[in-house]
Amino acid sequence: MQVKPKITFFIPNLDTPIPISFISEGIKAGFPSPAADFEELKLSLDHLLIKNKEATFYAKASGTSMIGAGIDDGDILVIDRSLEPRNNAVAICFIDGEFTVKRIKKENEEVFLMPENSNYKPIKMEPENELVIWGIVTYSIKQMK
Repeated sequence: MQVKPKITFFIPNLDTPIPISFISEGIKAGFPSPAADFEELKLSLDHLLIKNKEATFYAKASGTSMIGAGIDDGDILVIDRSLEPRNNAVAICFIDGEFTVKRIKKENEEVFLMPENSNYKPIKMEPENELVIWGIVTYSIKQMK
């Protein structure tokens, strides 16, 4: 039986960004003003979402352990490997040979990988665990339902 990977990685191609229309004034979620003028610009989402192109990649989230952080199954995550891991950051973690996305929690000298769903338990790092923080999640891109 083939096991579905928890995270699929993609590398952004910033050499050929696709510019799309962007309304810079913002679109109101309340009552629209018929007299509102706006200027349409062109922008590349890669340029907007990526600060360090050499250290940034995308991954597709799988599962529901981070729904409280706004990360749903199928979301595309933007991960920056140049950012330092810090307490409460959402990170791509490689623990004991498997990838997962969790919030880093450091309490005294202990480190936990925290889910954002009460159906999942925190993972306490023990001396026998092998943990590598691959990068910090900076954005979650999702499809509307």
